[in-house]
Amino acid sequence: MGAGRAGRGEATAARVRGGVASPRLAAPAHCVTPRPAQRRAGALWAARVRWVAGVGARPPRPAFPRGRMAEPGPGEGEPGPGDKEEAAPAPKKRRLAAGERYVPPPRKLSAGVSFGAVHFAETSYYFEGGLRKVRPYYFDFRTYCKGRWVGRSLLHVFSTEFRAQPLDYYRAAARAGRLRLNEEPVRDLEIVLKNNDFLRNTVHRHEPPVTAQPIQILVEDDEVVVVDKPSSLPVHPCGRFRHNTVIFILGKEHDLKELHTIHRLDRMTSGVLMFAKTAEVSKRIDEQVRERQLEKEYVCRVVGEFPEHEVVCEEPILVVSYKVGVCRVDPKGKLCKTIFQRLSYNGKTSVVKCLPRTGRTHQIRVHLQYLGHPIVNDPIYNMEAWGPDRGKGGKINKTDEELLKALVEEHRSKQSLDILGLLEEDLNSSAENKDSGNSGDCTKSAQADPINENSCPAKDTKDPERDAKDRERNDIAACPLNSDASLETPEKSKELGSCENQDGQTGEKHSDEKDPLCVECKITRRDPSPKELVMYLHALRYKGAEFEYCSKMPEWAMEDWEE
Repeated sequence: MGAGRAGRGEATAARVRGGVASPRLAAPAHCVTPRPAQRRAGALWAARVRWVAGVGARPPRPAFPRGRMAEPGPGEGEPGPGDKEEAAPAPKKRRLAAGERYVPPPRKLSAGVSFGAVHFAETSYYFEGGLRKVRPYYFDFRTYCKGRWVGRSLLHVFSTEFRAQPLDYYRAAARAGRLRLNEEPVRDLEIVLKNNDFLRNTVHRHEPPVTAQPIQILVEDDEVVVVDKPSSLPVHPCGRFRHNTVIFILGKEHDLKELHTIHRLDRMTSGVLMFAKTAEVSKRIDEQVRERQLEKEYVCRVVGEFPEHEVVCEEPILVVSYKVGVCRVDPKGKLCKTIFQRLSYNGKTSVVKCLPRTGRTHQIRVHLQYLGHPIVNDPIYNMEAWGPDRGKGGKINKTDEELLKALVEEHRSKQSLDILGLLEEDLNSSAENKDSGNSGDCTKSAQADPINENSCPAKDTKDPERDAKDRERNDIAACPLNSDASLETPEKSKELGSCENQDGQTGEKHSDEKDPLCVECKITRRDPSPKELVMYLHALRYKGAEFEYCSKMPEWAMEDWEE
């Protein structure tokens, strides 16, 4: 076989050397025409023939072999210093049918939220009666059309899912140019929504007051910022709170921006709160959270004489309402564990050290209620709505809906709905929702919730099983029934009043300017007292593998303290 192959190769080579091409190896007919490009193709073909015959070197491969594109060599296909980068071709618009409305393609939203100078300048603070207040300001809520809205009119969406305001308000807002669809003013609320429609609603925003107690910075270095958070302050924007939050106050008054939340505290809980300055530090500490290497220690003042011996509570906790922020012990809840140790007793109340081994919502507060020793001034778990025993042993004797309604009524009678993050108008709109029915796909817990305004769900310490990254994209639209409204962070707003008090100085209130469409501008509300904004639960210590941060013991936790 080898001799035969060699013989055929020699014969072929002889024919090529003699100028006679074998019919089997002849060049294609189009290569014979003596044009420059075709002559080059013929020469390449002849070189390949010689290489096949074993009498020549391998010819270079063509620049664009059949079936695929050639990869550029070093320096090929890359723009030089003087070259301009060619812009990507704009997407071609589909030819619209007569009367059809064009919807632009969706914009890519940022993967995260970083609040900066533009956001901090939206409005300013003033201080009054021991409270920190925010001047009302104009604010854009923005969202893309939800799948369930497609094919429905804008008026129908407002009437079924955004009921905090009557339909007359939305008609007036449209006439005033405050409702925009794909950045065009909405002229007719009967317009039918399509996929990828982009909605913008400009509102006159009012925020609830919080305590005027300053945020104390415990530690600041290249990696972390550790603060002592006052009670009544949410950690980050949520519900009706935006500027009256720890994130915004640190940015506006301490020039601390782009912080990464490592763990959270309930709005009414005070104490040690830790932020990372970089994503790398946040990731490193998140790993410790997931591996349960962090230790958290709280102190609280509870009703009655707490047992002197160590008490361990492992009752599972179920969320009753995310919007109001109410939980209870239930066998169907999530497993959790808290260790309690009494520190002192003054004859009426006890100071207790709390060591949560998990991080469920309101875990410490719910376990103390179950043990029959609720926190003295807990605005949720030490209320008559839970029954004569205040929920001791998990005995409530009410459905979740009845419990929530009783809690709301009790706070309404005390004019303290603001403590729950609710307004009277929210209750009225939720009553209408119940009568009309919910058109969305709520969960069972949400269906049992008679409050359809988006409040700030209270969160205690970070659960190791939760997502380790902070979600600051919680600015909620104007009260959708279904709490899945994902909103982009607004870019523009206009302030009422001047930007004073950036240094925390007391300033004048500029409240003479009213918005004609704003319901809040027409209502005078009772301010909570500073005492109402304090709950006797404090995060005392936060310890990791490489750090330990502590705050001072609060005044109400001293052994000789008397109310």
